[in-house]
Amino acid sequence: MTGEFEISSQDDAARIGLLHLRSGPVKTPLFMPVATRATVRLVPSWTVASLGFEVLLSNTYHLMLRPGPERIAEQGGLAKFHGFPKGTLTDSGGFQVMSLGARFNEAGVRFRSVYDGRWVDLTPEAAVETQRLIGADIAMVLDVCTQLPAPDAVVAANTTLSARWAARAKRAKHLDGQLQFGIVQGGVDLALRRSSALDIAGIGFDGYAIGGLAVGESTDATLDAVAEACSNLPPERPRYLMGVGDPYLISHAVDLGVDMFDCVSPTRLGRHGVALTSVGKLKIRSPRFASDGGALDEQCTCPVCRQVSRGFLNHLAHADPVSLGSYLSVHNLAFQMSLITQARSAIESKTMKNFLKSVDAVWAPSLRS
Repeated sequence: MTGEFEISSQDDAARIGLLHLRSGPVKTPLFMPVATRATVRLVPSWTVASLGFEVLLSNTYHLMLRPGPERIAEQGGLAKFHGFPKGTLTDSGGFQVMSLGARFNEAGVRFRSVYDGRWVDLTPEAAVETQRLIGADIAMVLDVCTQLPAPDAVVAANTTLSARWAARAKRAKHLDGQLQFGIVQGGVDLALRRSSALDIAGIGFDGYAIGGLAVGESTDATLDAVAEACSNLPPERPRYLMGVGDPYLISHAVDLGVDMFDCVSPTRLGRHGVALTSVGKLKIRSPRFASDGGALDEQCTCPVCRQVSRGFLNHLAHADPVSLGSYLSVHNLAFQMSLITQARSAIESKTMKNFLKSVDAVWAPSLRS
């Protein structure tokens, strides 16, 4: 049944679940690659699917401006438009307008288009209608994402405004079978996170996102806010930590009970010549890799690691950086899929603490390059 979330295994708060979407069931915990403009940069949608991903995220802000939701609807909805054969999710655009000098008020937000500079008005109801036309399996409500650090009064005002907008989005007409997720805000103020979680849960959504994090605060503050939100959200519904791709944060958030993640970082790092590996980040442009005939990551079984060497990738860094970005993006996505798969295995075997120790040994904040 669409919208049903079945939890099949737990290790303390960490859990494995099955979320039923219009397009079919998907297993959690899961990571969603980001197809901002309906495509993951440098990686075709069928390649993303072949790596094992079951949900692809696209950006409402960009798609409403170009090509427009009506055009996507005419072509059969988002899944047919970009050719990803599995689940789809669209965010509300709240994160994107945060950095555009947007003007927020009770009615909604006004911002300038990045494409032609015209003023665009977006209300909670318009965000629902836009996502109804786009036709994703999961639609996010419009919220106010606050760049941290910010004054306490600003965080509080934006959090309560997000709750009022969420209630309006809930009342708006949306697509039959399309799940709607509310978003918890509150910055790193734990009392605000608690009240926001209770307010959003009180409205009643198909799932709950934790937004407004990984935007400037410390890792410890992020996890404290996640823990506070999770402890005040309905355990029978999926929880989604928005915009987080760091292996350390993902692993520890899974341990706190988070089920879904997304981030542009794996492919963005790939385009900048950085690989995520079992020994940490590798900057493949480094001269030390020029004559290295070994695999990018000996513990990885992705097509890149099976078929080409570090020396070849170092060559691309100088001869064809765009192609290098494609190779590393595929590998980095495979790394994220492997991380999620390992987390699922640890939950099933009830060895999450050991899994976290292995992650911390490579990805703890104190070890980051």
